Amino acid sequence: MAFQIIEGCVSCWACEPLCPSGAIVAATPHFQIDAKQCTECEGDFAEPQCASICPVEGVILDGLGVPVNPPGSLTGIPPERMAAAMAEIQAR
Repeated sequence: MAFQIIEGCVSCWACEPLCPSGAIVAATPHFQIDAKQCTECEGDFAEPQCASICPVEGVILDGLGVPVNPPGSLTGIPPERMAAAMAEIQAR
């Protein structure tokens, strides 16, 4: 299975140079992953390089549609705690 990049990608170019198989390509409206080339970094790295550098949580999905860098992965704050914290901040 291959990863895919979905809407929400900001085309920051962080992932493209790290892909060991050259599967990430610039496209409109956002980057895409060529499924035929994507190896999910198996045999090259323990962690998917695209997900390890992506600054936007939840835009890189595995073959089952599960985010490889889910919400909370960059901040360490679970989504339910983040929602509560944001609601408290907005209520001030």
